[in-house]
Amino acid sequence: MSENPLLTPIHGITLEDYSAACAKLGSGLSEADVAKALGIEFPVWQEVSLLWPERMKQDSTFHIVTLFGQYFGEADKNPKFSNLKAEVSAQGTTNIEKIKTDKDFYQELEVARQVAYEYGLDGAQWIADQYAISIGDFQIAASLWNGQIHQDIQADYAGYNRRQDGYKKKYEQLFAAAQGGNLADDIEF
Repeated sequence: MSENPLLTPIHGITLEDYSAACAKLGSGLSEADVAKALGIEFPVWQEVSLLWPERMKQDSTFHIVTLFGQYFGEADKNPKFSNLKAEVSAQGTTNIEKIKTDKDFYQELEVARQVAYEYGLDGAQWIADQYAISIGDFQIAASLWNGQIHQDIQADYAGYNRRQDGYKKKYEQLFAAAQGGNLADDIEF
């Protein structure tokens, strides 16, 4: 049992299980599937999903939020969800695995998502439509790569920025072309 009372399970659901459940919801599982995997009734899940965020708000040390992020990223390792996956196309399965194992692919899609937002599109939905990667799977990949990307930035800031700028230009051109070009494309100086 943890010394922090805010980490006490809610209706038997630990923070680790709650975090994994959130990741799986973001990956396309239904709340009913999540409740079943956790061995609780649906109304109990609904209460748990209200109470854990309230606990996180009470934690002025942010320890619970930090653990939530860690457990969210490790959702595929949680035994309660190991055999439970959302229906995903073959392309989606391949891309979901790739985004978790190929840092460059993750970084490119991270930029593509942001540029999509800048062009008035729902970037997360664009990723889902183009690559069959749900927001949940994208966030799991983010939690897996963030530490290493931070180290990469510290080791080679200029190189990191150069790669990111290249991705940005690629997707700016893609989205501009899809929208008929940028507003100032026909202005010559």
